[in-house]
Amino acid sequence: MSNKRREFLKLAGLTGLGIAQGSMLPGSAFANSANNNPKNDAAGINEANDDTNLSVIGLYGAWANSFNQNKLPSFSFRRPEFRNVDTWRKAAKQRLTERLAIPQIGGLPKVTVQKQYTYDGLHVEELTWQLPYGRPTEAILLKPMNAKGKLPAILGFHDHGGNKYFGCHKITKTSDNQHPMMKEHQEHYYTGLAWANDLAKRGYVVLVSDSFTFGSRRVMLQDVPTRLRNGLKDGSSTDRESIATYNTWAAGHEHIMAKSLFSAGTTWPGVFYAEDKKALDILCARPDVDAARIGCGGLSGGGVRTAFMSGLDPRIKCAVNVGFTTTWSDFVLNKSFTHTWMAYVPLLPNELDFPEIMGLRVPLPTLVLNDSEDQLYTLSEMQKAEKILSDVFKKAGAEDRFKCSYYPGLHKFDGEMQAEAFKWFDRWLKA
Repeated sequence: MSNKRREFLKLAGLTGLGIAQGSMLPGSAFANSANNNPKNDAAGINEANDDTNLSVIGLYGAWANSFNQNKLPSFSFRRPEFRNVDTWRKAAKQRLTERLAIPQIGGLPKVTVQKQYTYDGLHVEELTWQLPYGRPTEAILLKPMNAKGKLPAILGFHDHGGNKYFGCHKITKTSDNQHPMMKEHQEHYYTGLAWANDLAKRGYVVLVSDSFTFGSRRVMLQDVPTRLRNGLKDGSSTDRESIATYNTWAAGHEHIMAKSLFSAGTTWPGVFYAEDKKALDILCARPDVDAARIGCGGLSGGGVRTAFMSGLDPRIKCAVNVGFTTTWSDFVLNKSFTHTWMAYVPLLPNELDFPEIMGLRVPLPTLVLNDSEDQLYTLSEMQKAEKILSDVFKKAGAEDRFKCSYYPGLHKFDGEMQAEAFKWFDRWLKA
């Protein structure tokens, strides 16, 4: 495999995996196209530069985009008929909730502390809880060692990154003997930092749980019919090749999960929200947490979860969305192929543009961090999303509570971006 092809597949899976239905699998036409012609390395770059007026769905793109082009979605706060923010939010949240079809998954689950210890100045708890379906959810809780009283808290959302084998370990570090793949993951996306740890050291209780289909919540090969396993078996956590093979399989399984959830009458973002809400319930119920000072944030797939969680649950007093703020139009025309099935909500684009999901939290503090060369989005659409959120907060008289920053480089949440995120949390949760 050429270095360029390997990097392309890596980047395409950032939030992703979604190069659709098995296109990342060995032997697929898409995966092999870069190697079919030695001229493609240079020609592909030139073609990409000439593709600005083309759509990922060909001649159907302009037609599909015209459905909502140049008009405000029906539940947009930017519409002139919406004058009172509370009245609008109630109606818009109701519609979003209906579209998500959030499943009911029971009350507060029993939390078990599997281990607790100290590491690098932090008190660490390895937690599990059992939802009514699937294997137990594993989570890591971090807080300053010897902390007293109630602390502000953060619900930390791990990324997608094309890696479903791991979840909460992507943004945490609990020993010097870190899994080498997680060390590499943090070097690639986070400049080698376990940002959940660094945030906890600032005086927060930070909870990071495995999300639906990741880590402890991933779909196990042994649990699906033999015909879907491609001859694979669940491998060891020490076997890099079997982990990589699983992640490739899981990428190709996404469309099956998405279609099954739609057929069940729910949505992937709806399931995310239901499970993340349980994690938030658990965090708020802790005696060491000030439930009036809770924030959330994350990169990429964690940004998707931030958008829905912070938009719907007012307990999130401060939100930081990193690397997942664009428009539905960007997906229609340009970038749906770079993204996971986990972001889409049928019919919702008629009623709210994507950034308006997070706009439902207005006037609560909201920070968006973008990478100006992010390969998963179109810069002009990220800027449109910024304008949409800015208009929402301005209309609500809360301009000072929204900020959007751009950083040079590809898709990431590096140290400089983390510094701004941490200052934003401190400003609104510690004042």
